[in-house]
Amino acid sequence: MLRRHFLQTAAAALGLGALAKGTGAAEGTFEVTRSNSEWKAMLNSLEYRVMREEGTERAFSSPLNDEKRAGMFHCKGCDLELYASEHKYDSGTGWPSFWQAQGNAIGTQSDRSLFMVRTECHCRRCGSHLGHIFDDGPQPTGKRHCINGVSLTFRAA
Repeated sequence: MLRRHFLQTAAAALGLGALAKGTGAAEGTFEVTRSNSEWKAMLNSLEYRVMREEGTERAFSSPLNDEKRAGMFHCKGCDLELYASEHKYDSGTGWPSFWQAQGNAIGTQSDRSLFMVRTECHCRRCGSHLGHIFDDGPQPTGKRHCINGVSLTFRAA
């Protein structure tokens, strides 16, 4: 009975996570800046909600979760190289996951939404929300960069 209650609670929490909306894109000064209307013109509604309002795409909805070719994952907002395919792995979470970002590609800040503290990550060049970083990834870093696929574009090598 306890296991069933735990699974129901976890499923409810994941449902809330899919609907979660943060406070907005990262704050600060960025090399690439656009007005809200410019962002809305270049992104579809889901991309805008995730990248500019810190939303979350539904798990297992991104085709990039299953991308296995050699190549590079870029920021959809400014085309910065963020993650190399050799650092991608299947975390089983339903989002593209990486154990390491490219050097000087991402910024982080504390995210206190959903009654917990997490590490939010965003593109260091345009401030677009990418996802979160957790301490349950594989070696050598032990990190899991859990990234929304709608925040990325992929270029095969």
